[in-house]
Amino acid sequence: MSKSREETGQSSDLVCATRRPISRKNFFKFSGLSAASFMALSMYGCQDSGLGVLDNKSGGNNGSTDKNADVVKLGAGDIGILNFAYALEQLEAAYYIQVLENPYHNMSSDEGRILEALREHEVAHADFYKAALGDNAIRGLEVDFSSVDFDDCASVLNTAQVFEDLGVSAYNGAGQLLEDTELLLVAGKIVSVEARHAAAIRDLLKPRTGFFAGDDVIDENGLDVVNTPNDVLAAASAFIVDEIDASELPQPNN
Repeated sequence: MSKSREETGQSSDLVCATRRPISRKNFFKFSGLSAASFMALSMYGCQDSGLGVLDNKSGGNNGSTDKNADVVKLGAGDIGILNFAYALEQLEAAYYIQVLENPYHNMSSDEGRILEALREHEVAHADFYKAALGDNAIRGLEVDFSSVDFDDCASVLNTAQVFEDLGVSAYNGAGQLLEDTELLLVAGKIVSVEARHAAAIRDLLKPRTGFFAGDDVIDENGLDVVNTPNDVLAAASAFIVDEIDASELPQPNN
């Protein structure tokens, strides 16, 4: 269960860092966070200390900042969970950047517009986490898309489906681990965008078939797939060169 600020005594200094103009503009535009909500988050816990970032008051050890370290350590508590999300957003952003740098054969204008929108959203999300985490952010990850044929529509869109479905399940699994309710609000704003991405990609693959909400991702109760951070990272490891240490992340109770 997520806890209120009063219950945890934790600061949301993280969101102060999102005052940076570029990240704030992109986050408004692409994730749908309202101006009122954003200002409430930005002012939360910010006093006279200037630009704040999430620190150990909000959840334990920092993410690794050693650029020469072989292992990328996500850290603990809310820092670790946000670094986990940042890692996934880096992967997705890098993927769509490469997709559009190497458009597949006969990419339609509609497909191009959708993929461009997804690229901009993922870049905005990654920028948001990087700015918000500040010195606690993990380094930029090295990715490997050698298994993808970027000239082939099916290869590109099927891989995009994997990433989008995985991203939604990741937020579904990690959201319950956040202790700061203000951060949970932001995560909810982002996962709703990721779910739109997943539906858009699925509809490109199988138009007008209901695949956008197929029973492989939504159960008989109308609920979406939930995956733990460890399961998500295991699946994503096929595309990430760096070794990621998630051992300090909080674990679900069930």
